[in-house]
Amino acid sequence: MGCGVSKSNQFHKHSRKAIRAAVLIQRWYRQYVARTEMRRRYTWNIFQSIEYSGEQAQIKLYNFLGYLMDNFTPSSSERNLISHIFRENDICRDAEWERYFCYKNIEVPEVYSGPHLTFPLTLEQAIGLLDAFRNKKQLHSRYVLQLLLETWRLLRMLPNINRISTCHSKEVTICGDLHGQLEDLLLIFYKNGMPSLEKPYVFNGDFVDRGKDSIEILLILFSFLLIYPSDVYLNRGNHEDHIINLRYGFTKEVLTKYRVHGKRILKLLQKIFSWLPLATVIDQKVLVLHGGISDTTDLAVLAKLDRHSYVSALRPPKKRNQSLSGLSMDMDIGDEGWGTSRVFKRRASLAYSKSLGTRNCFQNRSLQDFSGRLRMNMDNELEIPSRKQSVFLSDEGGSEKEALNVSTDSVRSDNSNEEWRQILDLLWSDPMTQNGCKPNEVRGGGCYWGPDITEDFLNRHNMQLIIRSHECKQEGYEFCHNRRVLTLFSASNYYDVGSNRGAYVKMGPDLEPYVIQYQASSMTRELTAKQSIGRTERSALKVLREQLFAHKSDLICAFRGFDTENAGLVSLSDWACAVESVMHLNLPWRMLRCQLVTCKGSDGMIDYNAWFHELAIKGPNTDHIEQTLLETLYRHRSTLETIFRIVDTDNSGFISMEDFRQTWKLLSVYLKMEITDEAISDLAVTIDSNQDGSIDIDEFMEAFRLTDKKSRLERGRSMFMGTATDLTKLDEDPNI
Repeated sequence: MGCGVSKSNQFHKHSRKAIRAAVLIQRWYRQYVARTEMRRRYTWNIFQSIEYSGEQAQIKLYNFLGYLMDNFTPSSSERNLISHIFRENDICRDAEWERYFCYKNIEVPEVYSGPHLTFPLTLEQAIGLLDAFRNKKQLHSRYVLQLLLETWRLLRMLPNINRISTCHSKEVTICGDLHGQLEDLLLIFYKNGMPSLEKPYVFNGDFVDRGKDSIEILLILFSFLLIYPSDVYLNRGNHEDHIINLRYGFTKEVLTKYRVHGKRILKLLQKIFSWLPLATVIDQKVLVLHGGISDTTDLAVLAKLDRHSYVSALRPPKKRNQSLSGLSMDMDIGDEGWGTSRVFKRRASLAYSKSLGTRNCFQNRSLQDFSGRLRMNMDNELEIPSRKQSVFLSDEGGSEKEALNVSTDSVRSDNSNEEWRQILDLLWSDPMTQNGCKPNEVRGGGCYWGPDITEDFLNRHNMQLIIRSHECKQEGYEFCHNRRVLTLFSASNYYDVGSNRGAYVKMGPDLEPYVIQYQASSMTRELTAKQSIGRTERSALKVLREQLFAHKSDLICAFRGFDTENAGLVSLSDWACAVESVMHLNLPWRMLRCQLVTCKGSDGMIDYNAWFHELAIKGPNTDHIEQTLLETLYRHRSTLETIFRIVDTDNSGFISMEDFRQTWKLLSVYLKMEITDEAISDLAVTIDSNQDGSIDIDEFMEAFRLTDKKSRLERGRSMFMGTATDLTKLDEDPNI
């Protein structure tokens, strides 16, 4: 009896110990999961904040350049440097363009070992092209131009909004952003099968930029489009835009791979992008588009507009008068291949002695606001007879009436601006959790729309689901708005290896989305979850440290505002406030302090001078370069490279010393800062090591890249080294 009680007590004693141990293990595990989730979230926020601020910077730069085009005199050097990027809406007979894009005079050498194409394309040729790209082979420029020309002809026959019916096939496959990552497309085809009559595909835009195989992805998709025009559907994304391509790598990729005919290829792609359909509707119930909607989105308007007029969605096209020959008065075709048929006529924009209002006209967070203000200001100017300007026409002495008509034609009608807003919202918008609709200030274009806008839109159009892309999601997809909106992203490992999965959707006649996830890199399968998060976190923090180091002067100024005793020390809360006031990245700085700051003063205070010494990144020998100029270079490296690419009109990769100086002058006006000629000359001499009088753009940008090795986020493009703060400092000054 006694023994039995003793054994029972012993059993209960061991049970209590086991329970306490289980509770401790459970508590530890919950804390571990919480810490892991916290690290995952702030890592994600770092990557996304930097990505979106880069997009915002590109839009603001384009607004600024557009402002110069609209307000500087035609003979000004600043205007001449940038005018060619605004000639995107040139009108010409299709036959004229086809002569320019002709490939027949391009010979394929016998030593060429890549794929050969004949038209019409066959499935075997498309598979051969796929295999060639998998093996890192390159398609000859003759076949590239021929394939792109056939694609352009086909796209011109397609409607703005494609329609698919699942009754003709068992399932439709929808893919999101690919961003030049060929391994993701190959994996999708491996897992799901290639496009065919029984397996239709919808590719939802953003095929290019950031990745290193953008042109290969386009050629594969266009090949299958030509073979199965009723089973392959391509929607336009916000990166199918030659202005965005200047910053994010696609322009550079094409010119690097096709040095001789790259310029013609880019021009043809520019036209192809403008002809890509805007959306796809499945069974009248599911809308597939790239970005999103707004409270004014109307499919009836989108279905009727001339989509090819919007070569860049960042700026509404201007009306143009056509000459008798069918050529635009607002164009200047000086490319090789035209021979004696070059046309140099172009209409000069109005040259006013007074600027159009404040700097807000171009430094706007909303493209719609920018367009509206600029149009309103131009209307006001045109109403004043004393400010009517003549226009430079080909035959001098044109009547005042003709000049006024041409001037008035440059002002967009309300209807055209509404069409432009519809396209801008469709390509650039993002969903939000709150009700309503507001400008997308994070990206700088499009809007944020809420669940109520989704509900109203779907009810008005008798639909049940919106599938969109445009945003990287950690799981490759995400439902929101009561599962009425599905975000789909197909570029896995987008920010870094292990940062996110890719996903695609299969949809049958029941219209229920079935999501398939994947990761293309074999390295991710070898890493544990902890290793994967750690790797991504290190990459994100490295990028963030570079951003902080590039803003050293502004940060020191902010710290001194809190350091009233000039002791070189600030508290944690003051450090966090100062960093956010400069960077404006909306990051949890107090939480990130442990990863970013290791040096502490007394009583937990932060020694910010020692902190900057920790952040210091070894770069080129720059002791003789003015510090202000050097910091500007690091901070606005991507913006500077974009301007370089614009100034490099012949796409040679080199610019003259004078153009180099003009580029810096343009940047100084944009950033509202003084950069002396002497400082620019010293920088130019440093870079021009062989003293041939020209600057190699790639060598210049590589010399002043803060990182020793490009991160995956930076690969194929330039990392944005400025923040929204730098670009909005101009707003307070009414003068240029």
